[in-house]
Amino acid sequence: MDLRIKSFEDYKQIYNESVQDPEKFWSNVADQFHWKKSWDKVLEWNFAEPFIKWFNGGQLNITENMLDVHLDNSGDKIAFYWEPNDPEAHDTNITYKDLYHKVCKAANALKSLGIKKGDRVCIYMPMTLEAIVSIIACARIGAVHSIVFAGFSSNALADRINDASAKLVITADGLHRGSKQVPLKEMTDIALLNCTSVEHVIVLDCIHSKPEMKEGRDLDYHTLIANMHNECEAETMESEDPLFILYTSGSTGKPKGVVHSCAGFMIYTAYSFQNVFQYEEGDVFWCTADIGWITGHSYIVYGPLLSGASSVLFEGVPTYPDASRFWQICDKYKVNQFYTAPTAIRALMAHGLDYVNNCNLNSLKVIGSVGEPINEEAWNWYYKNIGKNNCSIVDTWWQTETGGIMLSGLGNLSPMKPTHAGYPLPGIQAVLLDEEGSEITKNEKEGLLCIKFPWPSIIRTTYGDHERCRITYFSDYKNYYFTGDGAKRDKDGMYRIIGRVDDVINVSGHRFGTAEIEDAINTNKYAIESAVVGFPHAIKGQGIYAFVVSESDGSADSDELVESIMGSVIEGIGKIAKPDKVLIVPGLPKTRSGKIMRRILRKIAEGEKSEFGDISTLLNPDVVKAIADKA
Repeated sequence: MDLRIKSFEDYKQIYNESVQDPEKFWSNVADQFHWKKSWDKVLEWNFAEPFIKWFNGGQLNITENMLDVHLDNSGDKIAFYWEPNDPEAHDTNITYKDLYHKVCKAANALKSLGIKKGDRVCIYMPMTLEAIVSIIACARIGAVHSIVFAGFSSNALADRINDASAKLVITADGLHRGSKQVPLKEMTDIALLNCTSVEHVIVLDCIHSKPEMKEGRDLDYHTLIANMHNECEAETMESEDPLFILYTSGSTGKPKGVVHSCAGFMIYTAYSFQNVFQYEEGDVFWCTADIGWITGHSYIVYGPLLSGASSVLFEGVPTYPDASRFWQICDKYKVNQFYTAPTAIRALMAHGLDYVNNCNLNSLKVIGSVGEPINEEAWNWYYKNIGKNNCSIVDTWWQTETGGIMLSGLGNLSPMKPTHAGYPLPGIQAVLLDEEGSEITKNEKEGLLCIKFPWPSIIRTTYGDHERCRITYFSDYKNYYFTGDGAKRDKDGMYRIIGRVDDVINVSGHRFGTAEIEDAINTNKYAIESAVVGFPHAIKGQGIYAFVVSESDGSADSDELVESIMGSVIEGIGKIAKPDKVLIVPGLPKTRSGKIMRRILRKIAEGEKSEFGDISTLLNPDVVKAIADKA
């Protein structure tokens, strides 16, 4: 199944066709897949409710398109090269045929525990082949997987289990991360103290820590699947049946369970994967993301397997045992397409070129960036030192809610420009709006990035709260999906993402709502009130700056207080959301209606000391100088 566009001229023609007749365009793409029953209607939609149905009446199982269709001709092809955290440890390859049989065994194991179509399964696992197997096994039997990033805390895990009412958790005793180990089973046990829906926990032995196993609830992964049959008929799924829930932070405290559907997600991830990376038969693809993020869902698990690709799956971190690890892996597996985050690029830049120059990197054809806009300095370093001035950079823009890449270059077919994501993929009708909701038709103007027509992998709902989906994405501008990002087109129509326009901070490509972090801070016994803003960070893109009002009554000095507050965020969310700076302040700048003026706090976080505009209408204008003096 080759869905690739072959030239930039082709792209322009295909894009125009996809906009003029979207239903015909996506119908032709969908015809390339295996269906149990064809669809009755290509598309029904409105953005008011929102109500979106692609390929309604169609029946399929996504795993048949990921595994079964490849068995006859490509069963012995490598699906994944697994590279362990420790370079001295034993690496493992798995073929499509072996992956198929392992998925079937795991699927039968899930069924033996009473898991059926529509049940929610929480996966809290390291980057192992068993994690991939578990994900696909859920899809095989129609269970809805909810993957929780293994860097999240017990509290964050419990929140996600409870919101989805998960019946089963699949986890590991722990994980390796660089020189450290993380006790996942212990954290799962803590989370389950506050969860009533979970009936069983399947535990993979990864770090050989021999955790306590609760009788009647906890089961060893390998023991459970050992005697299961290695064939499992794929459950028949309707096109719009949910495939998975993935929680993402919003501007309110509670994470949103983004729901993606079976058919639409399948079609768009395969189409975008093949075109953005220009993947060819025999190539080796490597996405360095974690499976707990949407990038891992779309471009480690689904997109590559749907395309019959060979991929690298990496357990470790880019700087262990040293900063050459990424580049050594590229050479080891002769990686052709490499996809990582600007945060990783900037961090590796800081280690100097000695770690790069010891590696060849001549197999690379396309190098990608994901998670946040890549700054020009990092883009140039990446192009020159990793791409050897010879690789195309695809600077991809998309979101958890979009399911797949929306704006990007197409491998070596499209023009490149530092800091610019590029053009919309076929079928993506991107527009810029002004504050009044009118479309900006001229180029070189900044506006609000919106999409005016549905694409197959668009978010369908937020789990258990459809109204929240409507309010968050479809209520700001009538008949548009609002991305929450500001953007600009250059004179040639290439899009540049400016950044978030809402109360969301993008840390190393991971979004956190300010309210979510503030809620965690405010659980601290010393904190009365807090406000969190983002500020420029040389490595992460954005750092987290927390302003905290406290009455410690002398029982804690400032260092102890700051450590305690950071600990509350780690406990509530995870280390990834730990503030870079915590400032204890006498108060927060507020309007007379009580709204915190984060605009002022952002300026202070960026180093401004005096120019704050008119603050005379604030309830407490004097507090601004007091905060600026302390910062």
